[in-house]
Amino acid sequence: MDAEEKILMERISKIKETDKSFGEKAKAFQQTLAMPPGSLGRLQEIAVQLSCISQKLFVPLQKRRIIVLCADNGIVQEGVSVTPQSVTLSQAENMTQGKTGMSSLARFFGDEVQVVDVGMIEQSKNPLVLDKHIRRGTESFLRKEAFSKSEAIRAILLGMDLAKEAKTFGISLLGTGEMGIGNTSTSAAVLCALTEEDAEKIVGRGSGLSDLNFAHKKSVIKEALSFHRLQKNSVLEIMHTVGGLDIAAMCGVFLGAAEQSLPIVIDGFISVVAALCAYRLTPVVKDYIFASHESAEPGFKIACKEIGITPYLNLQMRLGEGSGCPLAFQILLAAEAMMSGMASFSEAAIDSSYLKNL
Repeated sequence: MDAEEKILMERISKIKETDKSFGEKAKAFQQTLAMPPGSLGRLQEIAVQLSCISQKLFVPLQKRRIIVLCADNGIVQEGVSVTPQSVTLSQAENMTQGKTGMSSLARFFGDEVQVVDVGMIEQSKNPLVLDKHIRRGTESFLRKEAFSKSEAIRAILLGMDLAKEAKTFGISLLGTGEMGIGNTSTSAAVLCALTEEDAEKIVGRGSGLSDLNFAHKKSVIKEALSFHRLQKNSVLEIMHTVGGLDIAAMCGVFLGAAEQSLPIVIDGFISVVAALCAYRLTPVVKDYIFASHESAEPGFKIACKEIGITPYLNLQMRLGEGSGCPLAFQILLAAEAMMSGMASFSEAAIDSSYLKNL
C-alpha cells in the first residue's frame, strides 16, 4: 500500500456513524406535532435522518451546492455512444451559465453549482470550470485499464476535499452531478463488476441508442468484463480498470460528505454507482445519503437495492448532470419546514387524546 492509499484508508476509517439518539429525539418531537402519527410519511423519515446527521432537532439547509464532476471516457472510441465527445466540454461550460437542465433548476431554486474538471480531454477556458484534472481523458477499457489505481485514489481524495471545502464555506446540503459522454457505459461496467450481474440486466440505452447501437454497447461491455476478470470486492481495482474519473471523484464526494457530517443527495445512474463504490469502501456512508429520483437506466434499481435506499421521486427522468438534486433538495427543505414550522397539539389547541383510539 503506497502513501496515497494509506492516506485514503485512514480518512475512510475515521468516518463515523450518525448519532441515532438524535433520531429518537426527532421521532419523539414529531409525536407532539398536530397530525396523526406517521401522516407525513417519508418527510418524517427524512427529518429523523437529518437530525442524526446534524445532531440537531431543527436542521437549516440554507446553503446547498451541487458538485458536478466532468470527465471524458476512452470507451467512446468503441462506438458505445452516438453523442460527440465534444459535448462534455460544451455542457460543462453551459452549466456555469445556468443553461443546462440541472443548472437551470438549480438557479431557479437558489442552489449553488460547482463545475469541476477532473478529466476532460480539453481544458476549459471558462474560469468558472474548476480545473482539478487528474489526467486528460481515460483509455478505452476494452483491452486495457481505463486509468491507474494511483489516479483513482487521487480522484477519490479530490472528491473528499471538495466536500471538505464545501463545509468550510458553510454549505449545509450537497448534491452530486456529472458530465461525461460515455459514462453510462463506465457506470454499467463498474456495476456489473461490483454485483456480478449480467450486463443484459444493467446496461441501458444511455442517451437514446438505436437497437443496433444498444446491442453493440452491451457487447463491448461484456467483452471488456470478460477480458479483465475483476473481483467484486476490489472496489479500487474495478473503478480504475473499467470506470471513469467522474465516478471516482464522485465516490470521494460521498465519502467526504460523510467525513464532514453533511447530508448528500444522489442524482441518477452514474451517481448511484459512485455511491455504491463509497458504500462498499465503508457502509457507514449510507447514513448520510438521500436518493432523489428513480433513473430510467435499468441498473439504477439494482444499485439502490445493493445500498438499501429508495428514491423519493419517479418523474421518468434520465438526463443526469445532477438534475434530480434541486428537486430532492426541496423535499428535504419540506422536512425541515415540518419540524420547524408545524404547531404542536397544545399550540393548535387540539386534544390529542383521540390518538389512543387509532
